[in-house]
Amino acid sequence: MIKIYYNNLQSIFKLSLMFCGLMLIWSCEDDKVDLGPDPIDGAITYRLPEVNSSGVNGYIKFYEKDGAVEALIQLAGTESGTMYPAHIHGNSAIETGDIEVTFTPVDGKTGESVTTLSNLSMEQIQEYDGYINVHKSESDETVIAQTDIGGNVLSGENKTYNLALMTLDSISGTLLMEQRNNGFTKATITLENTLNGGSHPAHIHMNTAAESGGIVVSFNTVNGTTGTSITNIRAFDQAAGGAAVTYAELLKYDGYVNVHLSADQLGIVVSQVDIGQNELNGNSLSYDVDERAVAGISGTITFDERVNEEVLATIKLKGTPADGSHPAHIHQNSFVEGGAIVVSFNPVIGATGMSKTNLTAFDNGDSLSLALLGDYDGYVNVHLSADQLGTIVAQGDMGGNELTGESVVYNLDERAVEGISGTATLAQRKNGNSLLTLDIEGTPPDGLHPAHIHANTAAEGGDIVISLASVDGATGMSMKTIRSFDDGTPVTYEELLDFDGYINVHLSANALGTIVAQGDVGQNALNGDSVVYDLNAISNSGVSGTATFYARNNGFTLVEIMVEGTPALGVHPAHIHFNSAAETGAIAIDLMNVDGTTGISRTNVDAQNNNKTITYEDLLVFDGYINVHLSPIDLATVVSQGNIGSNVTAE
Repeated sequence: MIKIYYNNLQSIFKLSLMFCGLMLIWSCEDDKVDLGPDPIDGAITYRLPEVNSSGVNGYIKFYEKDGAVEALIQLAGTESGTMYPAHIHGNSAIETGDIEVTFTPVDGKTGESVTTLSNLSMEQIQEYDGYINVHKSESDETVIAQTDIGGNVLSGENKTYNLALMTLDSISGTLLMEQRNNGFTKATITLENTLNGGSHPAHIHMNTAAESGGIVVSFNTVNGTTGTSITNIRAFDQAAGGAAVTYAELLKYDGYVNVHLSADQLGIVVSQVDIGQNELNGNSLSYDVDERAVAGISGTITFDERVNEEVLATIKLKGTPADGSHPAHIHQNSFVEGGAIVVSFNPVIGATGMSKTNLTAFDNGDSLSLALLGDYDGYVNVHLSADQLGTIVAQGDMGGNELTGESVVYNLDERAVEGISGTATLAQRKNGNSLLTLDIEGTPPDGLHPAHIHANTAAEGGDIVISLASVDGATGMSMKTIRSFDDGTPVTYEELLDFDGYINVHLSANALGTIVAQGDVGQNALNGDSVVYDLNAISNSGVSGTATFYARNNGFTLVEIMVEGTPALGVHPAHIHFNSAAETGAIAIDLMNVDGTTGISRTNVDAQNNNKTITYEDLLVFDGYINVHLSPIDLATVVSQGNIGSNVTAE
């Protein structure tokens, strides 16, 4: 067992040589010197790392001896025959300062220096505003080892901010702020992709980056070759008042950091980040703003919450013209309804497609927060220019009007005009309201087609309960935010899914009686299940076709008769009878008359004539048949007939 005594430095050198095989080097891995446990009670020890690739490193220890403070420097990598001057300088090593304490030079043979400091106490060493330099020789002042001491030692508390890309697509990095024991700050900027030989001024500015503000702290310039800048921050710049500022105060400061392209091009910011209370806390909302009047312009708006609960609004668009400037706002209501401006953003710059705005309140002064924006009944407009606010280039709902992703599609089938049909899409909003979109094909370009939701099924007919936006014939589109029925009664998306209704799209405002597209909605919508029964001509009538039973969401049935051979303008009563056609039987269910011109009859069936409820599943096993009669005054003459339900299965 080898026992290494503290005062026998030579034995440490011998042990180091055994492990590393290098002359006068204590560590073969890095510049750390491991001296083991400190044998001096109450000593203050600082590591002395190498600088300037000197290969020399070690420690300095301050301890009390005989009523005075003694300083012991221990270095590895020194050369025999050389004396190494060492001093305490004022300030931090970053700032540099004058020599305030001179140590006995380190003897290169032993790597030691011992100095008695009669004018300093251990308490003063603990709080000393200084740093230590060890120099190459008495004739060469090159610093070979260096460390901050006392109040300038880092406490271990630190904060890292990410410096985001700005004007240039490649320069980004970090700002590391570290607390010193004296409460001040070591600030290290580290950037990637800076140019060799470049020099990038950097500053802390007041306010947020979106608002901009004057310089309050100047960093040491970022060296483009290394991408680094290290600054000791004790106070604001003299031009900003010169008041002292601590690490804790900087973490709460209302400011941001800019790194500039060069001293001659301060207007070009290459990297930027909000700091202190303006730092983003990670809570955010994002919404799409979709193309509108100008093809190719679309993007997103993101709301980010700050530590101080203010909000950064960032609009990012693609396709904006390089010389454009695009006003943008939050408006009340959904975009299909329109509404007044409530929040004004900084204009989107066409060259970058970007707009950043710090939000603290609505335009009328009411308070604003991320939580409030998340539920707000509003939408975002981006306009073509300040002179053309009527032209919207990008638009999107936000807050409570955001779509949840829940939706249902209803078919709107062709009716009076051949070739006109489409869909109605009911989409749920976050606030529980609905967006109803009609997408109709075959409408004439100059047409304008009123549309409504009616009560009951289309087969039964019913009054208008919700007026929809008219369908634009040129686009075939109509959009409506549904909050209530026309009488003012509120109605939610979930309630509409169960509503007993249908949609009519009309030929024009002057021809409301002509339906061009129609479809059941809500509980009346068809669920996809159906069965087809043949209707055969009777007594050489020439009238034949099918009866199709369609299942509805509510479990009832749409019975659609489609026959050929009926005379134009004819009216043909139809019924479901009990028993099979061979047996005959009484009428069980009255169906709508078949229109001789179209050969079509549509009936909603939910009960028998005796008011007994009957479902789609009941009809599939019903013991019955269908008769289509010649006319209301000649019911005895059957022109078409077919078994249904259990009688088809039995055949």
